[in-house]
Amino acid sequence: MAAAPGPGVVREIREVDKPRYCKEDLEYQHGSICCVKCPAGTHLTSPCTKTGEKGTCEECNFGTYTEFSNNLHRCLTCTPCRPDQIMTRPCIPTKNTGCQCRPGRFCDPHEACEHCNLCKRCNLDEVKVRNCTSTSNAECKKMHPTSGSGHAEVIVPVVLVLFLLLVIVPIGIWVVKKYRPDSQSRLRNMRKGGQQVGGSSACNEGAPLYNSLNSSASNSQHSLTGPQSAPLLSQQPTFTVSMEPTRREHEPFPPLEPVNGEESLRRSFDFFEKVDIDQHKRFFRHLGLDDNVIKSKESLPYEDRIHELLNIWVERVGRRASLNDLLETLLNLNQRKTAEDIKNEAISSGYYTCDG
Repeated sequence: MAAAPGPGVVREIREVDKPRYCKEDLEYQHGSICCVKCPAGTHLTSPCTKTGEKGTCEECNFGTYTEFSNNLHRCLTCTPCRPDQIMTRPCIPTKNTGCQCRPGRFCDPHEACEHCNLCKRCNLDEVKVRNCTSTSNAECKKMHPTSGSGHAEVIVPVVLVLFLLLVIVPIGIWVVKKYRPDSQSRLRNMRKGGQQVGGSSACNEGAPLYNSLNSSASNSQHSLTGPQSAPLLSQQPTFTVSMEPTRREHEPFPPLEPVNGEESLRRSFDFFEKVDIDQHKRFFRHLGLDDNVIKSKESLPYEDRIHELLNIWVERVGRRASLNDLLETLLNLNQRKTAEDIKNEAISSGYYTCDG
């Protein structure tokens, strides 16, 4: 029978078998030894052979990264920004791509940011107390009505209606009855004058008609002192002014100039929520988007769908993307009223200027 080992031998065995605890965040377990982790921006290709040493580490390739010390066998793939985001920092070996929501959208940093939400727009009876940022929504507060404001809201419309009935309408009837004999030639002159004035594509869409009426009134004043060529009431007035809007339906707008480049264009996307839902497919087809792309966004709310498709259009067109092209497309689809509203909002919001 073999003799039992002495106390010294037993102590040596226990010392070897005793587990070693590696330093958290600095080392990793490899068999019975602790190896030092690879630094950020690299990954492990082979472990160490001795406790306290570092194995073989290799730098991350382009398009990959590791943000912390590690013992990964390959680097992580960089994350691309979504269409509703802009890049704030390119991906480098030690940092992932930095992305944030585009202007006019936000995403709560405390929640999973699967898509950026549209910023809140205050109602007419509200005032903005906090602007929208890429990480927080706008905040609105109800305005306190001032004393007497309720009476003013009733009085102003009544005064306008009375002014229209007592002043504008009688003047119009008087002009029609008194100066009918030369109305057809005068109407032709009005149209010619409207074409000359309107040909400059002034920003104020009402300018051609206003100038034509002034010209007509001026001619009428001269006729008060001159001979009349025919009885005044022998003919019934037959105006064809109602055809004027049809003639102007496709008349182009003056070119708008962005105040802040592409940011002005993207900030104006909110205004295109005015496009009739029955017309939006035709609108985006005219912009060159195919039906598969348009259909892929049908599950989104209408406002988000408009923004997503406009973002796709901008990405495809690139630097040539212009608000003028979007407005021209609406004019070609006989959506002049919508185009005028969008143009006026873009100018009044300070995103675009018009020198026409």
